[in-house]
Amino acid sequence: MKLFSAVLILSLLFTPFQSYGQRIKDLASVQGVRSNQLVGYGLVVGLPGTGETSPFTEQSFRTMLANFGISLDSNVKPKIKNVAAVTVTANLPAFSKPGQKIDITVSSIGEASSLSGGTLLQTVLRGADGEVYAVAQGSLVVSGFGAEGNDGSRIVSNTPTVGRVPNGAVVERSVRSGFMQNDFLTFNLNTPDFSTAQALADVINTRLGGDPANGTAFAKPLDAASVQVSAPRDQAQRVSFLATIENFEFQPATAPARVVINSRTGTIVIGQDVRLLPAAITHGGLTVTISENTQVDQPNALANGNTVVAPQSVVDVQLDDSRMFLFDPGVSLDELVRAVNEIGAAPGDLMAILEALRQAGALQGELVII
Repeated sequence: MKLFSAVLILSLLFTPFQSYGQRIKDLASVQGVRSNQLVGYGLVVGLPGTGETSPFTEQSFRTMLANFGISLDSNVKPKIKNVAAVTVTANLPAFSKPGQKIDITVSSIGEASSLSGGTLLQTVLRGADGEVYAVAQGSLVVSGFGAEGNDGSRIVSNTPTVGRVPNGAVVERSVRSGFMQNDFLTFNLNTPDFSTAQALADVINTRLGGDPANGTAFAKPLDAASVQVSAPRDQAQRVSFLATIENFEFQPATAPARVVINSRTGTIVIGQDVRLLPAAITHGGLTVTISENTQVDQPNALANGNTVVAPQSVVDVQLDDSRMFLFDPGVSLDELVRAVNEIGAAPGDLMAILEALRQAGALQGELVII
């Protein structure tokens, strides 16, 4: 079997290309309808000795007690190994209303070794504007665990310092949306493309009976990423209108010819429309083996000297037979992959070949290295 195991080539690319319609809601989002990030700082209590005694945790603990009317002498240093300082994060979905619940993620920010078994105390969650939008509290669900021996040995599985609380926060304030602010809706494409933006506008006009030629178009592309659609002013009608058009299906434009290489994993993905200009490639393997040995140098018994250990390196170089193959004009993805696979090129060799083809101007497509 040829060495090509780390190269990912989708089998669908070797079959005749078929086009399938996709819904507008799968390819674009409505401008102004978005989630918002929330963050807060709090304390997790009830830990089985896996907490911390950091200065900010102690300060937070004293502040919490003070809020309950309990004061500690400044000379008293509490032992709070069952308490951990944490950050609490959440995403506030669009149109969330007060009283609804959202999931939260709790992460340790100190020296706590595990949050398993802990309970998050009431924590306010703020938005980027500093306002409070939710309040979180609840028992943590932690998938990771850790165990440590007296000799310092330790075993950790997953991440025991991060947990979640399903429905752990109650929304206290809704975020104003731009859904009803204008006489139109704007669809923003997930992948900007001029052809896709035009196709999206065309399908809306065709299905709704709009004609750009006589000025009755419902939709018009603004740029490669946005399409503006006239919408009713009544809120109920606008919801019904959007529910209808977001399910319209159309064929987006094909992606640009592109070769994507992940240099860390050796994964290579070649797009459908990648082509090659006439090119000849020679491929050879150079194997260099270096072994390090040590040699003991023992001086003569009658001579004055010291026994020394001298390093000794052995370098072995093997050059495999080189092979050459020729690409004719307009070689397709199928032919390219088959030709490179036949010479037994490893992923690293294929990366070098593709880079050389790009430098020679023979690769018709963008080469992206991630």
